[in-house]
Amino acid sequence: MEPNNREVVILMADDDADDRAMAAKVLSRSHLTNAFYTVADGEELIDYLHHRGKFAPPALSPTPGLILLDLNMPRKDGREALAEIKASAELRRIPVVVMTTSKAEEDVYRSYDLGASSFICKPFTLAELVTVMKVIGEYWFQVVKLPDAPGAERP
Repeated sequence: MEPNNREVVILMADDDADDRAMAAKVLSRSHLTNAFYTVADGEELIDYLHHRGKFAPPALSPTPGLILLDLNMPRKDGREALAEIKASAELRRIPVVVMTTSKAEEDVYRSYDLGASSFICKPFTLAELVTVMKVIGEYWFQVVKLPDAPGAERP
């Protein structure tokens, strides 16, 4: 397998600060060199993606090549944010992996109906998280061909 030749920014939207910190730690331990950014809810996610508010300078909010999205967040939940992302011609090609504690069939179906690329139930142990993040890294950064970042010239 040939890895992607470009660095892909990972953006995680999760209201749990411990989950964000643990994911960052696991990514660094997994030797993934991807830049990793986090936001705490759906409002911040959408602001980040549109470079608004505290994310206005694009250097502070590089366009992600992959979004890890929790469903149950305050202000704007992951379902609303996912619907908004997939309704945007500018953002819809960004793969969104739902990572949530929900195991409800309704959430699985709705996430895929809204355009999620994958649905993963959050692991509960550090060892499980390490495995999940390793698989995510291998799949999204070594196996699949990702589209160029939004706004990049297409052939």
